[in-house]
Amino acid sequence: MAEKNNDRLFFTCSLIEFMGRRLKRSREEITDILGKERLERIYEYADVFHCEPMEKVSETFIEETGAEMGGFDNVKKCRYTVPDYWDIGEVYERLIEDCYSDGDILKGIWEVYHSWINASISDFNTDFYYQPRDYIAACYQAGEVL
Repeated sequence: MAEKNNDRLFFTCSLIEFMGRRLKRSREEITDILGKERLERIYEYADVFHCEPMEKVSETFIEETGAEMGGFDNVKKCRYTVPDYWDIGEVYERLIEDCYSDGDILKGIWEVYHSWINASISDFNTDFYYQPRDYIAACYQAGEVL
């Protein structure tokens, strides 16, 4: 099990969510755009990046990567109250904490965002994203919504 309440992981996941919303891209696409090395840098220096407004940090990485707008808009499709990007960042943070050790956090980020569960968490028209953390982790480990 990873360290609980990992602030660096929380920021990294929240930034991925923010960028996904800003660029209208799936969160998997955002991790691909950022790439493993940049994700490692974001995670490593999250305490520094966190001192800046999320909009500024996001724009820095959008410019650095040359990322373009996409067509994925789960916020617009949401028929209910849209969860905040910090809230969804926390869902991913907890899932990664619950399923990966401290030494495998970066592997966990990559694998979770490239797995089936990403679509389930990003579907704000279901109640999946606000289920208890142990349930979400059990679903991820089982490879399906239980």
